[in-house]
Formats: sequence, structure tokens, C-alpha cells
Amino acid sequence: MKRIVTVWASLLFSAAVLVAADASAGKAVYDKACKSCHGADGTPNPKIAAMMKVEMRHLGSKEVHALSEAEHKKIVTEGHGKMKPVKTVTGAAVDDVVAYVRTLKQ
Repeated sequence: MKRIVTVWASLLFSAAVLVAADASAGKAVYDKACKSCHGADGTPNPKIAAMMKVEMRHLGSKEVHALSEAEHKKIVTEGHGKMKPVKTVTGAAVDDVVAYVRTLKQ
């Protein structure tokens, strides 16, 4: 019985590793779809913020990093406030972008 549990645990861990998000792939997607507004290092573009009349938080801030993975994904796919959904970022790329944003923690 113990061996069966060990095998299942090993298989589940292997599956989790296979579907893990890729922050380096996320950076490439971020650079194409997000960087113009959110900056190369997560620092908001002040011209965009002024144009939209919004306060944009640094993507490395405590407030942004307090959000769950699901909340981050929802922001990318559904938008937030005046931010429109990022329709060019779908599927696994959403997970990758969220993983990259997690690397911007200040």
C-alpha cells in the first residue's frame, strides 16, 4: 500500500512539474503584450497612467503580489478597471505571464 501511495505521489509531482508555468517564456509574452503600459521591470508607464487617469501600481508591489494566481489570471484575461483584457495572451501563456510577474517582487 505504501508503495502505491509513493508511486501516485511521484506521478502527481511529475505532472505538476510538466504543467508548471515558465517565467522566462512569460517574460517574452510580457515584453510583447504588457511592457508598453507596465514597463520592462513592472514600473508603470506614467504617460499611459496620466492618459487613462488611473493610478497604476508597480507590478512588484506588495498589493499586486498579495493577489492570488486566479486573480492575476482574471486581470489578464478579463481586464481590471480601465485595463482591457489582453486578448493576445491565452492558454498557458497566461500562466507564464503570471509566473514572470511574480519574479518582479520588490
